[in-house]
Amino acid sequence: MSVIDLGEYGADFTANPYPYYAKLRESGPVHHVRMPDGWEFWLVVGHEEGRAALTDPRLVKSPSVIGFTPVDEEVIGPNLLAVDPPDHTRLRKLVAREFTARRVEALRPRVQEIADELVDAMAQAGRADLVDAFAFPLPITVICELLGVPTADRDSFRRWSNELVAPTGGTPEREIVEGFGAYLGELIEDKRAAGPADDLLSALIATRDEDGDRLSLPELRAMAYVLLIAGHETTVNLISNTMRALFAHPDQLTDLRADFGLLDGAVEEGLRYDGPVETSTFRIAKEPTTVGGTAIPAHAPVFVSLAGADRDPTRFPEPDRFDIRREPRGHLAFGHGLHYCLGAPLARLEGAIAIRTLLERFPRLELDPDGAPWEWMPGLLIRGVRRLPVRW
Repeated sequence: MSVIDLGEYGADFTANPYPYYAKLRESGPVHHVRMPDGWEFWLVVGHEEGRAALTDPRLVKSPSVIGFTPVDEEVIGPNLLAVDPPDHTRLRKLVAREFTARRVEALRPRVQEIADELVDAMAQAGRADLVDAFAFPLPITVICELLGVPTADRDSFRRWSNELVAPTGGTPEREIVEGFGAYLGELIEDKRAAGPADDLLSALIATRDEDGDRLSLPELRAMAYVLLIAGHETTVNLISNTMRALFAHPDQLTDLRADFGLLDGAVEEGLRYDGPVETSTFRIAKEPTTVGGTAIPAHAPVFVSLAGADRDPTRFPEPDRFDIRREPRGHLAFGHGLHYCLGAPLARLEGAIAIRTLLERFPRLELDPDGAPWEWMPGLLIRGVRRLPVRW
């Protein structure tokens, strides 16, 4: 199989990758591809094949299978995104004891309160960058409060997180991870000294399972690290991507404004149509493996294009049509299987509250034609724009 150079697609691939994924799918569900920096891997673009790959035990998450330790694991600790059973089972069980559906639902009034405060602050200006004024501060405030992190530190988290998920090359990765890790270590020690509290991080420090097992300091650091990044970065882009889709489809926006009973469907369709995570975090073939009829050699990195899978016409009729009444079940925006996103209920809650609050408060909300051009997030992991100028 020849190697497909994704760099040849240019900047248009970052702005609108969907036609390119469609072209790849036409010739097969799995491809050997190369990034502009020369890195090669296998990319799954079909829905059925992607769903199968996300649960294939031969495709493992821990890079130890190739004798490699990522910088974040070396500096901070082993996290849920880079471990396999039984370690993954143990870590997820411990965090799931505290990050419950009841805890998430209890956040609803506070999420609404934060959303209301943000639109109050926006109201007089008549225009704003929706990312900076609303889509970012809402989830970062929620996750900081949930974990018990001082909200005053959110700008530091934004800088660290943006560079980790969509690197600009401005700061070395190790420097970012070391700063993040040192901060989290100090925060955990402060919470240990302070004793029991209602926040999630304090609960994770204190939690034990029935056998007395508990999270070690590196595991606590790594858990906070993943929850902070995943708990806001994806939701920022869930909100802004879904609003972009609604602006681009005024008939759907009109229908939603007329009937907020369509809200949950709008969130799900936003996740499918232009979700915040373009490509899954990597997996490694621990042995020669066949995915979608394609032979993948041992130790090769494999990525699932969630964006490509969720526009597969064999699963979603007219996949390039944005339809908030579509039957949404089956999209892979939150992954699938053992590594299905732990924070999916919180993301859905925040997305629905955010979109309804914006549309109710600003009935004439629209893209600002005089705003600065969009700047797309680089790389294959996060899908979204750094700015979204709007007016009302």
